[in-house]
Amino acid sequence: MDIETIKKELRNHTTIPYFGLGVFEGIMTKEGENVPHDSDSLILAMNGGRAMAPRLMFEYSRAAMHLEQRRGVEYMTQLLNHIYTKPYEPTPLHKAIIAMSPRYLIDTNRDTKFQELLAFTPHCLIIGKSRIMGDLNRYEVYEYDVENQKYFLVEEEVLDTAAKILFKPMGSPLPNPTFVISDADYVDWLTEAMAGFAVPKVLKTYRKAKKYLFLGTSFGHDTDRMVANELTLDLEGGYVITDQPLGKKEQKFVDKHHLEVIPMSLVAFINAFI
Repeated sequence: MDIETIKKELRNHTTIPYFGLGVFEGIMTKEGENVPHDSDSLILAMNGGRAMAPRLMFEYSRAAMHLEQRRGVEYMTQLLNHIYTKPYEPTPLHKAIIAMSPRYLIDTNRDTKFQELLAFTPHCLIIGKSRIMGDLNRYEVYEYDVENQKYFLVEEEVLDTAAKILFKPMGSPLPNPTFVISDADYVDWLTEAMAGFAVPKVLKTYRKAKKYLFLGTSFGHDTDRMVANELTLDLEGGYVITDQPLGKKEQKFVDKHHLEVIPMSLVAFINAFI
């Protein structure tokens, strides 16, 4: 598959961009710190630059659960908000994807870069939630008011006619800091996702027979595979950008979902894409 074809599919909305942590590899904050780009670097960011015990370093959700048990949920929310509100420029890949003007994109990261790039564009935002009482849905829907530069909580029916939809299933600092990060968060989110309560109804219809372009996404951990599976039900295949050999579980996921692996580093892909 050539990159020009992928660009065409993004423009005609048959392929949906899907962003993961790896898009931030090599990206620095304006203070000279690394933006977390994988599980290990996110754990280091959460723990003041210090490594944790090997059993906690296995996956960031496990490390986050340990910190939550020691310090509490509110501490984790403040910590993630601090990490993801440090100033840094949107990456060339973020800018290039926005230039393709996709109607719908999925960003499993917890930053605000796409929201910043859409600051002068009417759009709807879906924020993933976990462990909330009184509602089975694990998301909230917002409409963006360009004139006032604010998000307003709305009913999900507005998605029916929305020209642009940004879905951040794992949370964001904006409009209110909320994050899916710990094991307990993921267990709750995935449990309700499997019951059909993590994706708005209109998107369940819209996503049928769509392809996905997985950017900076690793399928090495069970959590990442399960999240991707729930968000892309009824897919028609898609593309994975990686120059790394796939493990057995990763290959099984790729095969099951009829994904085409494009053997390029993300840097090489970005250079060719832009």
